[in-house]
Amino acid sequence: MVCGVFVGETSVRILSMSSGRRLVVLLAVAMVVFSSIGCSSIASSAASGFASNLSDAILDQDDPELVREATPAYLLLLDSFAKDSDNATTLGAASQLYAAYGILFVTDTQRAHKLTAKARDYGRRALCAADRNSCGLDDLAFDAYQQVVAAIPMNAAEALYSYCVGSLAYIQAHSSDWGALADLPKAEAALNRLREIAPEQHLGDVYKYLGILNTLRPPALGGKPEIGREYFERALQVNGDRDLSIRVEYARGYARLMYDRELHDRLLNEVLAADVEQPGYTLFNVMAQQQARELLKSADDYF
Repeated sequence: MVCGVFVGETSVRILSMSSGRRLVVLLAVAMVVFSSIGCSSIASSAASGFASNLSDAILDQDDPELVREATPAYLLLLDSFAKDSDNATTLGAASQLYAAYGILFVTDTQRAHKLTAKARDYGRRALCAADRNSCGLDDLAFDAYQQVVAAIPMNAAEALYSYCVGSLAYIQAHSSDWGALADLPKAEAALNRLREIAPEQHLGDVYKYLGILNTLRPPALGGKPEIGREYFERALQVNGDRDLSIRVEYARGYARLMYDRELHDRLLNEVLAADVEQPGYTLFNVMAQQQARELLKSADDYF
């Protein structure tokens, strides 16, 4: 049975269904299509393209509630694509989507732990698929870890980005777990390698994450807030007003840590005055404005 014929004949019946039932059936059709014998030769590339396009569509969405309600179904679909996959793009998309959903939309601590653990595992698999020398990377002692990370090739940069996103989401969700926080040096080493090989569109994110890592703790506990500030400023130079979450993290991480009320309020008011519609950042920008309002509202009690 040819894929296009199967979908074409079925779509007529699907259009007459209710929206809720239609979503379920569409997901089922997709899984049948991608697993059918006649489609086996294109399953991997189709799943990879779907995963990439899905991530782009979510990032360009300006309605966080729609994303919150719709994403779980797509997470299940990505699970079906990624179950036995060795495709770094598919695995990386699953890592990034699980990370974003677990951090941005889930308030229950135990659920966030589970979702970000999946994000981390998918990120590990993505990097392993792109660079076989990186398989089992997290099991290495720090010195050996650094050596392997330093040798990750440029053609594995996208997979390394997914690995970093999944690992950082896991650490953030487990911030009260000293075992997870012990992995911060490894996360920073991976980000520093990514900074060397990342494509330009990811550099702003890399600098932002390095800023966050260096402002998680006060100086007395090993934090490096001034280095963090430098990274936040570099992130702003790269991404400008495209990614409003940089200013939110700058205010939350550095300005609050250093009790700099003037910088804090300036950054957040700039977020509120900015245009949220930016390709690849719209969803995060809408949520950044929500967070900026909350941080400004609580500023009198904090400072």
